[in-house]
Amino acid sequence: MGLFALPAERFDLLLTTVVGVRFKKVSKMYYFNPGKLNLRKGAAVIIDTQNGLECGICITGRIEVEDEKIVPPLRRVIRTATQEDLDTMVAKTEKEKKAIKICKLKAAAHNLEMKIIDAEYSFDGGKIIFYFTADGRVDFRNLVKDLAAAFHTRIELRQIGVRDEARVLGGVGICGKGFCCSGFLDDFQPVSIKMAKEQNLSLNPTKISGTCGRLMCCLKYEQSAYEHLRKTTPRQGNVVSTPHGQGVVTDVFLIKGDIKVRLDDAPESPPKTIPANECKVVRSGKSMRVPADDVPEGEES
Repeated sequence: MGLFALPAERFDLLLTTVVGVRFKKVSKMYYFNPGKLNLRKGAAVIIDTQNGLECGICITGRIEVEDEKIVPPLRRVIRTATQEDLDTMVAKTEKEKKAIKICKLKAAAHNLEMKIIDAEYSFDGGKIIFYFTADGRVDFRNLVKDLAAAFHTRIELRQIGVRDEARVLGGVGICGKGFCCSGFLDDFQPVSIKMAKEQNLSLNPTKISGTCGRLMCCLKYEQSAYEHLRKTTPRQGNVVSTPHGQGVVTDVFLIKGDIKVRLDDAPESPPKTIPANECKVVRSGKSMRVPADDVPEGEES
């Protein structure tokens, strides 16, 4: 294989030209077929979606992506948005604000334990989707009837989780920056308490939870690095050989790439800090070490 040759399987990848489009500032990005349109990032476009025509903003220009990343069917961009389309979007935003207020009043009138988070008009005004949170299931059938009578259009209510609520409402995290979910995250990645443990973080819920009350999304960002380092770094209690002799690992500093080793030749001295890549694991655990030359024939150390 030549110096610049690619693995054979790379030639089997099929690429499709698409543009990435968002319909709301904090919504997921979707891929669409741009056809012959020369679209750039930031361009407003009219899209043929399963819910009819919608107006969105290009998050990317024309790019090529692997077919496996595309959810079929790949719908197309109809045209670039006109000034009239943009005016319609501005008016739609104002109507959505009023719709939220009306929905809150009617939900309160029906004594429904629900929190109205957002409203979304379809581009043609034929449907309104209300997003809400609640502790459990909510019987909102009568509320839908009232809303349909008030707006004279189709009504849909969708219950969302607290993470989606944080994405819609936005805010500032404990890091001092805006919520990741409101900025650049397209999808919520699974996050577990195991990640916090592996990253040696405090397991105090107030330290590792976001404003939404769930584990912080950013625990996922460095997890792959920690997983790699844990596979390649001796663990606490391992018996290792070092440039200074054999010893037991007493502490591990994954990110710095160092470990502390209590050397057999100096058991009373403080553990010595040594780069992990200069050490080799001889044995796992804290079992007694016997030089190989002293192991009787037929026995293991």
